[in-house]
Amino acid sequence: MDQSTIASRRLASQQIAPAALRQPAEVVRQLGAVQAQDYLGALWAVGLRAPGATEAAVEQALAERSIVRTWPMRGTIHIVAAEDVRWMLDLLAPRVVRRSATRRAQLGIDEPTIAASAAVLSRALAGGRQLTRGAIYELLEQAGIATGSRGMHILGRLAHDRLICFGARAGKQPTFTLLDEWAPAARALPRDQALATLALRYFSGHGPATVADLMWWSGLTTKEAGAGLADAAAQLGREQAGGQTYYFAQGAPAPAPAPGQVFLLPPFDELLIGYRDRSAVVDAAGMARVAPGANGVFHPIVVVGGRVAGLWRRELKRDRVLLSFSPFDRFDDATIAALAAAGERYGQFLGLPAELHF
Repeated sequence: MDQSTIASRRLASQQIAPAALRQPAEVVRQLGAVQAQDYLGALWAVGLRAPGATEAAVEQALAERSIVRTWPMRGTIHIVAAEDVRWMLDLLAPRVVRRSATRRAQLGIDEPTIAASAAVLSRALAGGRQLTRGAIYELLEQAGIATGSRGMHILGRLAHDRLICFGARAGKQPTFTLLDEWAPAARALPRDQALATLALRYFSGHGPATVADLMWWSGLTTKEAGAGLADAAAQLGREQAGGQTYYFAQGAPAPAPAPGQVFLLPPFDELLIGYRDRSAVVDAAGMARVAPGANGVFHPIVVVGGRVAGLWRRELKRDRVLLSFSPFDRFDDATIAALAAAGERYGQFLGLPAELHF
C-alpha cells in the first residue's frame, strides 16, 4: 500500500466513499464511535455516511436512543451505538477519570462532592426526566454544590461513572438524563471481550490503521491494545507499508483512488481525528491550517481525491445555507463542479438550498 491507497481504503471503511449504510445507528456501529463535541458537526459526520439522511433524522436517532452521546473515551464527547455505551465506558472511562484527578482537585471537586452531586441528579432525573445544563446547575447550587467553572467537570465525571448521558435537545440546549433509563439495553462485556470488540470495531471502521492509531483513538495502553488485537486478529486482514503493519476488516475492498471525488467533512471528523498518523490524507502544512495552533480545534475540511485540499465553513440564513471555501491551492473547474454537488448534498441534509462562495 502507498499513501494514496491507504487514504482510498479509509474512505471506504469509514463509509464515505461509497456511502452504503442507511441508518444512523449502522454508521455509528461501523465506526465504533464518532467524535461529537461539535454537536452540529457530529450530526453531519453521521449523515454524510448515510445516503439520504437528514439532520432531523440523525437527531431523531438520538432522541429515539438507537445512538447515544456521552464521554466514552479520551475525555471527549462521542456518539456510540446504544448497545455499546456501557461496555465502552466500563473499559475506557476509568483511565480518563484517573488522568483528570489533578484538575478536579484543583477545582475542589472531591469524592464527597461527586457522591453528593450523583445523589441530587439521581433524584432529579428519575423517571426518564431530561434537564438542561442550566437546570442541573441550579439544582446543584441549591444543594450547596458550587458549579461555575466546576459544573462541566462534575457532569463529565458523572458520565464517566455511568450515571448520566446526554438526552434529546431542548430547543438548542443539550439535556442530560440517567444512562440506565436512557439505554437500558446497553450491555456489559468481560474485559477481554470488550478489548477484542473495540479492536475489531476500530480496524473495521477505520482501517487500514496501525496499533498506534488504535491506541491514540481509544486511549488503550500498548498491552491492552495488543491483547485486543490478538483476540480479533482472525477477523482482520493485514498488510505492511512503510515498515508498519496496517490492519483492516478481512475481505475489505481495496478501491482505486478516485482523484475527482470531493467531500465536505465536518470539524473533528473521524477521517482525521481517528488516527495518530494523519499523513495519508494531509501533510504537515495542511494540518497546521486544519488545526491552527495545535490547540485541539479542528476546522471543517474539503477532501479531494482522498486528501485534505482546503477548509470550508457554513453560515445559516433563514432561507439558505451559505458555504464558503478556503482552498490550500486553487480549485480547478472540475473540483468546483464537484464541490457544487457536495454542497447540494449538504443543503439537502439541512433542508435548505446551498449557495457556494469562494
